[in-house]
Amino acid sequence: MIKILIYGCGGTMGQVLANMAQAASDIEVVAGVDPVADATAFPFPVYAELDSCDKTFDVIVDFSRPESLGDLLKGALKKKGPLIIATTGHTTEDKASIKTYAESLPLFQAANMSLGINLMSDLIHKAASVLGEHYDVEIIEKHHNLKKDAPSGTAYQLAETINQAFMNSKNYVFDRHTNTEPRSIHEIGIHAVRGGTIVGEHQVLFAGTDEILEIRHNAYSKQVFAAGALQAVRFMVGKSPGYYTMKDMIAEESTITHMYTSDEEALVSMDHIPYDPVKITRIFKTIGEQKINLDMISQTAPVQEKVSISFTIPRKDVEPTMAILKSFQSSWPKLQVDVLTEITKITVQGPGMEVQSGVAARVFEVMTSKGIALKAITTSETKISYIIPEKDRLVAIEAIKTTFGI
Repeated sequence: MIKILIYGCGGTMGQVLANMAQAASDIEVVAGVDPVADATAFPFPVYAELDSCDKTFDVIVDFSRPESLGDLLKGALKKKGPLIIATTGHTTEDKASIKTYAESLPLFQAANMSLGINLMSDLIHKAASVLGEHYDVEIIEKHHNLKKDAPSGTAYQLAETINQAFMNSKNYVFDRHTNTEPRSIHEIGIHAVRGGTIVGEHQVLFAGTDEILEIRHNAYSKQVFAAGALQAVRFMVGKSPGYYTMKDMIAEESTITHMYTSDEEALVSMDHIPYDPVKITRIFKTIGEQKINLDMISQTAPVQEKVSISFTIPRKDVEPTMAILKSFQSSWPKLQVDVLTEITKITVQGPGMEVQSGVAARVFEVMTSKGIALKAITTSETKISYIIPEKDRLVAIEAIKTTFGI
């Protein structure tokens, strides 16, 4: 059971979080902190300040106000965290202070705890990267008439995400009622609307010539933010000191999302090759001229002016490939060529690999624990491909599925 303390338990979001946490089978609210809340209205003890709390807890969840940040950070450091900050409206100085405290305690911060809005951030970053300077970007956010900060912290987060795609070259323009000049391509417009009981709407427009791309997120209840906060609680348990975001949490849950296999490959290994880039290039060029597709190309660093090279080819192309390589043996008499045909290529892929370390090590550990030999491995930021004996195919697939929850 994960024990949490809700900082700002008397606020609207604090109450929503408390209700959802009580319905969770793995989370228990053991205390709350709120200087003005009626302590008798809660099924758990409520304290006026964090220092007064004598309860033991695993994670602090903050849904308070930005002016409470100083006391929150100091108290969390004394209690040794972890701390989840879901409050918005922090100043630049506040954000710097949060990063400083994250050096000493596990600290999670998100301008919006909704999983959907964080997926939206990924989508608009990709859109900005593809569409480029030819599209004007405008952000419109809408919230209820009781929300005090404007624009919302989420609107700033979306703007910063887009600006990263432009190497932070854009300026933020808020509303435009005083502007008398045409819009510049170096702008990101940000607009705030307040009215009624709107929980939260965020709209990003990419306006180009004769077309508009619109990406929108609507929150219909505050429960979506509480659900994200509870997911962050589970993520932060046991974390080391550091600064964590929704991107880290989503990445951990999407480390490996896809797996592909192929039994139509052959692995070619070449040893004792003199390190001659011109001749090595000629090998690949000659193979390419025969319309033979190479994959998983790997070359070792030169050792005593010798290198080893391996690659995979379609199994049907083994014979012509071997004929090409034999033609080079007259120049390289010590060249050794080996071919493995009874193999399976397994590729695992996931966006979380880009920000999470140790994924390749986990794959190796899984294969080793099953007694499966890895014949070749190549990696990229989001993908790992490896060759194993064909006879171990089913065992390897099941082991990967079990380990990474695919």
